[in-house]
Amino acid sequence: MSLTRRESLALLAGAGTLGLVAGCTPLATVSRRLQAPQSTRFTAEAEPILLAINRWTFGHRPGLLNEVEELGFDFWFDQQLKAGEEDFALRAQLDRLEIHHLSPWDLRDWPMDRILAQLQQAALLRATYSPWQIRERMADFWTNHFNIYGRKGLGAYRKPLDERLVVRANVLGSFPAMVRASSKSAAMLVYLDQQNSTAAQPNENYARELLELHTLGVDGGYSQKDVMEVARCFTGWSEERRFLRAKGDFLFRPELHDDGQKVVLGQVIPAGGGVRDGERVVEILTKHPATARHISGKFCRFFAGDDWEKHLPVVIRAYEQSEGDIPTMVRSLKDSMASSPQSQPILKRPFDYLASSLRALNAETDGGEGIQHHLRAMGQPLYEWPMPDGYPVGTEPWTGSLLARWNFASALVRNEISGTQVDLEQLQKLFPDQRPISMALNQPSTQSQVQELDTLLSQLEMRDQVALSLASPEFQWR
Repeated sequence: MSLTRRESLALLAGAGTLGLVAGCTPLATVSRRLQAPQSTRFTAEAEPILLAINRWTFGHRPGLLNEVEELGFDFWFDQQLKAGEEDFALRAQLDRLEIHHLSPWDLRDWPMDRILAQLQQAALLRATYSPWQIRERMADFWTNHFNIYGRKGLGAYRKPLDERLVVRANVLGSFPAMVRASSKSAAMLVYLDQQNSTAAQPNENYARELLELHTLGVDGGYSQKDVMEVARCFTGWSEERRFLRAKGDFLFRPELHDDGQKVVLGQVIPAGGGVRDGERVVEILTKHPATARHISGKFCRFFAGDDWEKHLPVVIRAYEQSEGDIPTMVRSLKDSMASSPQSQPILKRPFDYLASSLRALNAETDGGEGIQHHLRAMGQPLYEWPMPDGYPVGTEPWTGSLLARWNFASALVRNEISGTQVDLEQLQKLFPDQRPISMALNQPSTQSQVQELDTLLSQLEMRDQVALSLASPEFQWR
């Protein structure tokens, strides 16, 4: 782990403080305090930038608005797509999680709940604290797209490696590369029973989800015959379990492979191809027009909500011209949304809502059980959606989580969540001359929606004003 000069100086300057508190306060928390955010000051040009921040990140944090304004939104956005290392404080928290250093076989004696807890903890810490917010939003999108249920079989033990080599290695890279990596991920293959697929009995589970969910889409023009042919192409694709081998890696077993000729979507795959048969399927699918439409459509719905269709042609064209380059697709959608800013709001899913609340209040959290309990109560424990389609994106499935959201907001401002703390008095200093509601919503007091809430809530204590602001429609939607 390397520190920047700024981080090293910050730690040296705070050495006396570190010595006093190291016994009871995590080093990452101390470092984060040394890197306190700047005050937020609103300008006349702030509103469109705030809207864009809410769409493309896990929400505002104190000082982010001014940072984006100083850099210029387009320049800031472009830098986000060149994401680098996390800051020292976040790296310190992530490095303490053993799942980032161990192989699937090294984890085999661990309780499943412990592995899932660390996966969930890492995701929340990154969403809350990473300066590379667009990367984290895309990681959330792709993890959901290539969903793996951690509680099926030994899925939890394989998922940390899948997270590293499939999602995070390709999150701002190439979609075809991500599909190739997923197709050789033991976590994905075993989740969809691919290890049992042989020439004698091809298993169609992975083949069907590859076509229906990962690439072409349910209306992508494939037939049941195509599913069967794709299943034949992937026979023998399995997981390494042999003695003195890197257990948990991809393994091709040629003795189980159907080496005959196949025809997929009208394209002939010659006999004798071996492992190349499955690789050829991935090439065919990721270059197919239906894949460009399906992936672009999911992408637009995720970031643009109900207005997604008007942006679709632009993103499809970006996919096709760049051969699935993810940053190119992101930029194309950003530009299209900027040209028609009057878009409908999107209800935050529980994970989005929880992370944005922590960011808005500049909270300190370990991302552990205390706060994960609230995410489960809202209905979105990460890596625990049993179906391969991933957690739903639309509004209706999440309307039943409102009471749990209100309970979370109340507990958060009262510091009743173990491992998580907010300091509202310190937060007030970061919003000079602004009301408590402005702090939570990151909107100037002159905004009509802030004034309306202020009229309703002004007689309450500050913490109750903040909690009810987090529970308001103005915050629940992005």
